[in-house]
Amino acid sequence: MVPPSSPNAHMPWWSWALPALGWVALVTLFGATGPLALVLTAALVGTVFAAVHHAEVVAHRVGEPFGTLILALAVTVIEVGLIVSIMLAHPEGKPTLVRDTIFAVIMIVLNGLVGLCLIVGGARHHEQGFQARGATAFLAVLVAQATLVLVLPNFTTSTAGANYAPAQLGFVAVVSLALWFALVFVQTVRHRDYFLPGPEMDSEGDHAAPPPARAAWTSFGLMVAALAAVVLMGKGLTPALEETLASFGAPAAIVGIAIAFIVLLPESLAALRAARSNRLQTSLNLALGSILASIGLTTSAVAVLALVLDAPLTLGLDQANTVLLLLSFAVAILTLAGGRTTVLQGAVHLVLFATWLFLVFFP
Repeated sequence: MVPPSSPNAHMPWWSWALPALGWVALVTLFGATGPLALVLTAALVGTVFAAVHHAEVVAHRVGEPFGTLILALAVTVIEVGLIVSIMLAHPEGKPTLVRDTIFAVIMIVLNGLVGLCLIVGGARHHEQGFQARGATAFLAVLVAQATLVLVLPNFTTSTAGANYAPAQLGFVAVVSLALWFALVFVQTVRHRDYFLPGPEMDSEGDHAAPPPARAAWTSFGLMVAALAAVVLMGKGLTPALEETLASFGAPAAIVGIAIAFIVLLPESLAALRAARSNRLQTSLNLALGSILASIGLTTSAVAVLALVLDAPLTLGLDQANTVLLLLSFAVAILTLAGGRTTVLQGAVHLVLFATWLFLVFFP
């Protein structure tokens, strides 16, 4: 029997009700402030959950590794929409938003989500296995992408500060996108078996029958509707979010971190469920794939917008965050190179995640 939470079970009522309520809230509360903004925020979070649920249904229909790719794309569309909506509202005043959001995605996923998955899975199954070849392929692209986007701008000489010149920004956007497409080709065509669970990693959930084509197409339509609502609600919530953060004296990076947490929450729950069911390969495909899609697609989309609007874009990290990024890469390489993990590696990743969050508020 398929578990009730499985994507191919009968469509739950909330999966279509939440997008509908999201559109109602969008039409009636767009640009609201104060308590009404909280209602719009709740509608946004619920619609995000619905969007990712429907992406899971479509993903289960098409199978691995295409399924996790669809989930990563759905989350990235939400992320790009929220960033672009805020940039359009403040074309001159948010030069670090993209940097803060991308770096937050990396730290949340690579340390927070991966750490939790290893602890949840390790606590129940003691030791878990995955395809080391697939994980190292993800890491190779991630290290290259993140270094080009977040570290290299600090060392170029065409412009002052942590910025790229327009030609440099265009080049980095193109090569980041090219790296992502190369990974997608390897993941789905040339070396698809690198990203599939091995026989020893099999679990009961992997044999659940996929949903029928009609259910998958219905979910696809609802996913598109939910994604559109999320992007528009993000634009409507921007003034209230900034006003609230300013009243608390929160660091500027909190806006980007809030975006990252919103878009990653549903996908994170899916990854944790997979780890608990001894499907760590699926967890890593979801987690690492979402980072690479975020860097490749978000950077490219926002770079084009910045060049068209002639808007400032600061990408380079400061020294402390650069150290944390490189340390996270080193630990991830050690964790994922062997193909087996325990709770110890999860604890190390969570310590790095906690360190990053602490330094956000106490730099």
